[in-house]
Amino acid sequence: MLGRYNCGASLAVKDLEIATAFYGGKLGLKVLKENSERQEVLYGSGDTTLHVYVSSYAGTNKATAAFWVVDDVDAEVKGLGSNGVEFEHYPDLPGVKLEGDVHVSPDGEERAAWFKDPDGNILCIHNEQ
Repeated sequence: MLGRYNCGASLAVKDLEIATAFYGGKLGLKVLKENSERQEVLYGSGDTTLHVYVSSYAGTNKATAAFWVVDDVDAEVKGLGSNGVEFEHYPDLPGVKLEGDVHVSPDGEERAAWFKDPDGNILCIHNEQ
């Protein structure tokens, strides 16, 4: 069944040029394949892929659309922040405290940060899956 395969994410955007500057430039993802006729780009991220395509439905999802599990959330927040990424704050998450741009679980073990792409897709980095 599907459990033996990597799972990728697919995100709708309004403008592929702006999205390419964000995903390739600010996030540092590697372009694996581009299809200008279909207005889509496939990025590599670790052992997985992120499919970005043009759609009129871009940014309509109000929940986390994609996430990355990282070794050091604080270091990634600092690096992404220096690339111009702005972070979201969700102070009403139950039991979670905010330390700068990082949301921390009550036991201090899980750390997460959320940000949006130019179309409003909600993205997340965290240290535990």
